[in-house]
Amino acid sequence: MKILSNWIRSYLPELSVSDRQLADDLTLRGIAVEGVFDLGAHGSLFEMDITTNRVDAMNHYGIAREAATIYGLKLKPLDDAVKELSSRPDQSGATGAAFPICIEEPALCGRFTARVLRNVKITQSTGIVAERFRLLEQKLISNAVDATNYVTLAMGHPTHAFDLDKLEGGIILRRARKGEKLRTLDGIERTLDPDDLVVADEKKALALAGVMGGWDTMITPETKNILVEAAWFDPWTVRRSSKRHLLHTDASHRFERGADFNAPPVASALVSRIILESGGEIEGDFVDVIVAEAEARTAKRPAISFALHEAHRILGATEDPQGITAEMAESILTGLGCRLEKNGASHQATVQNLDPSRAISIGSVPSPAEYQVVLPSWRLDLEREIDLIEEIARVYGYNRFRNTLPAFAGSVIELPTAEKESVVRRTLLALGWTEAISSTFCSANDAVIFAPQPNSAVPMGNPLSEEAGMLRPSLVPGMLTMLTHNLNRDVEDVMLFEMGAVFSGSTDRVEEKTALAIGASGRLPLEGPQQSSRALDFYDVKGSVEELLGKFAAKSLYFDRFPSDSGLMPAWLHPGRSARAVIDGATVGYFGELHPAEAQRRKFKQTVYLGEFSLDRLFRQSLRQAVMRELSRFQAVRRDFSFIFADTVSFAQIADALAALKISELQRFDPKEILRDKDGKRVPAGHFSLLLRAVFQAQDRTLQEEELQGWSQRIIAALERLGGKLRA
Repeated sequence: MKILSNWIRSYLPELSVSDRQLADDLTLRGIAVEGVFDLGAHGSLFEMDITTNRVDAMNHYGIAREAATIYGLKLKPLDDAVKELSSRPDQSGATGAAFPICIEEPALCGRFTARVLRNVKITQSTGIVAERFRLLEQKLISNAVDATNYVTLAMGHPTHAFDLDKLEGGIILRRARKGEKLRTLDGIERTLDPDDLVVADEKKALALAGVMGGWDTMITPETKNILVEAAWFDPWTVRRSSKRHLLHTDASHRFERGADFNAPPVASALVSRIILESGGEIEGDFVDVIVAEAEARTAKRPAISFALHEAHRILGATEDPQGITAEMAESILTGLGCRLEKNGASHQATVQNLDPSRAISIGSVPSPAEYQVVLPSWRLDLEREIDLIEEIARVYGYNRFRNTLPAFAGSVIELPTAEKESVVRRTLLALGWTEAISSTFCSANDAVIFAPQPNSAVPMGNPLSEEAGMLRPSLVPGMLTMLTHNLNRDVEDVMLFEMGAVFSGSTDRVEEKTALAIGASGRLPLEGPQQSSRALDFYDVKGSVEELLGKFAAKSLYFDRFPSDSGLMPAWLHPGRSARAVIDGATVGYFGELHPAEAQRRKFKQTVYLGEFSLDRLFRQSLRQAVMRELSRFQAVRRDFSFIFADTVSFAQIADALAALKISELQRFDPKEILRDKDGKRVPAGHFSLLLRAVFQAQDRTLQEEELQGWSQRIIAALERLGGKLRA
């Protein structure tokens, strides 16, 4: 946003500081000046960044008000224009009837003003308007159109000028009719929505309210009579129309952030005065239609209580021994537009220093320390006492408060799940996964696909966009988005995980739980001098999951899956290349390859593996405690067993059978070789050959051959009970 320093000074004749100092002081108070450019005799051009909640400062007068408050100066009033027009010789209600205005949608339009100007002369802008537009690099159109734009830059309230002769009857504020067309000033014909608010006459829509005027009633060189409109529109209505029609304008930018309800009469007078400088006269009375309900929630909001001692308590000590006095607080709030009504008695204020070993005495507050504060109509962002305290601190200067730390007694208490979350994070990082964070929102389509339970996703009341209209019921949509982001930027080898909240329920009752998602694609590096790699597969993901879940103490941990037609596996997983993880009979998650249909929809060109786990369920398990024991000083003995098993026998069954033998000297057993022969020559079809290596070791003695033979026979018998056949 561009601001002229000389324009600001026109509202502050007593402002004596340099432009550079003015820029620095405004920036320190949150009205950021990002650049100062010298314009010679015309002062300086400020490049400003105004936050979205400060629509009142998105104009020259608003910034002048801030400067007046900072320096304690008198601000030149704007309502002189209203008095000037009222005193004009041609201003007489007897010269014409009041222009008819009808507000059919009082919830959407809270105020509408109209003034008729007759016999105007449409010409090029000259004088101060043309000069300031040139300095701001604004396009000049005509004196009438430039007047509306000039007033927006001056005081921040948008207005509009209609060619009166092209209106058919009075003005009506109504909703658009279904299928109604409007050609806006940018030359585009738009199909309106019944939720759009339009300014219309008795025959047609004239403008999209608060966004842009219409082509058919725009000001042209042939225009002789003008209707000047200044209004207040509901911010949400303007925002929805602006988003719906992809039409963001200077007017919509201001209206959708909350314009000043009391500004329309002043804005209308300023616009009319500029137009009438080239000729013309006013006809009829100034029309000002006010909706009481809208006025009550904006310009006539209830007063809020403010206590100076509360400001002292929250803000703490300042570098200035005198601190923030009652007079100073009154000056700041009054300068910002508040009206203060004193009540209560003097208050002895003492602020406890943020260092508990010292106390700071603020002293006696000589004047009443409690107020009822009537809020200004242009500051809709002020709602509570804490907002007023923040304004006092901002204008007073944050740099003038002492650099002290908050007092604290006690110790930091970790959440009950902090250690378990740390174990999950450390384990996955050690396995080569990278932690990532995705958006808390997702689209309605993703919510349907990835929600664990149908119709459990929670919609947002005021979504940022259609693609972020739901609270995420799952971490998988965000994980897929992050994988897509990496793969589309040639990062083809990626392993990500995310821990975060997922939501379910309804808008009235939202349930929040913690989940873990993993996502991987690409290749894994192989150890060795050649530094080769191989494609990531399902069992790599399963290995990471097994390693992670193994950190938790459980009586049983196993993986299985349900048939594809059962409906018990997530629809986003491949029906034949996925698994369920179960700990002590409770399902803690699912993982596997992404379903081909979903992979095709997202245009993945390589295989993607995903998983999602309920940390709420997993964290019910205790962490496995490491057990240390002394290394045996006696020799370990290895024995190999070669068996043939049917393909229906899993290694988990073999492991359970050997564990059931409870041979304490059996330290470990590992599959060293698995062989299948599709021709059935070396191994029968439907079977596999397993070379199993067992390691025996005692802590207190050297093992004897007789012991080893006995244990070997028990192992052979256990494996034969599974249907295994010992190979010769």
